[in-house]
Amino acid sequence: MAEAARHDAWQAGDSYDLYMGRWSRQIAPLFLDWLDPAEGLDWLEVGCGTGALSAAILARCNPGSLVSLDPSEGFLAKARANVADERVAFLAGDAQALSVESGSKDMVVSALVLNFIPDKEKALAEMRRVARDGATVGFYVWDYPGGGVEFMRAFWTAAKALDPAAADLTEDKRFPFCTPDGLTELAGKADLVSVDCTKIEVPAVFRDFEDYWHPFTLGAGPAPGYCMSLAPEARQRLMESLRDSLPRGEDGSIPMKTRAWAVRAKVAR
Repeated sequence: MAEAARHDAWQAGDSYDLYMGRWSRQIAPLFLDWLDPAEGLDWLEVGCGTGALSAAILARCNPGSLVSLDPSEGFLAKARANVADERVAFLAGDAQALSVESGSKDMVVSALVLNFIPDKEKALAEMRRVARDGATVGFYVWDYPGGGVEFMRAFWTAAKALDPAAADLTEDKRFPFCTPDGLTELAGKADLVSVDCTKIEVPAVFRDFEDYWHPFTLGAGPAPGYCMSLAPEARQRLMESLRDSLPRGEDGSIPMKTRAWAVRAKVAR
């Protein structure tokens, strides 16, 4: 994991927003619709990133309060710029040691971050700790093992064909637990009950090849980090391989899909 972690450049909020944030914003409302929470609840978001789920909570759920935590100051700065709402507090925090009072939240949620937390069981135990009796704990991750992020899968397929060593960095290999069975098992280990899992899919349509390729050149995230670690000639070969192999619509767009697995569960004291 040391070599893989070298490519996780998570401080660049603007770059990450172009790479994944725009698709995260499409998933978040569907996740909240599935949770179907009441209004006026006290929320905690663990790993808020650039604020995609935070914005959706504020727009759709009318929370009584919302605390959104992330360890990355770069992401927090972008989230504060993206979500100008006095109901939310964006604070630095560690998912494995939440600086939140026990039994104080009605909704504890996490979006597309659990796979990047070193001790996932500890993080879920912390999420349960800060939840009230009867509270909901919910989270979702991309379906990496099933190739659910099609634009990412296409990138790594092309990269591995040119550089077999790239196989060690792919998300499907690094995050094999991101399946319904794997996620349900993690929730059970955290003593969460009434565990349910569902699939959430949204389209990911790129205007043209430049719209697809440019985020990979910004270095924020494993695939972009790998891309920018390549020598210019190798990066050029990878770009040309992708340009020649990606699907195209009649208007030159590149139609793809994204898929996430979402889990919701209850806390029973």
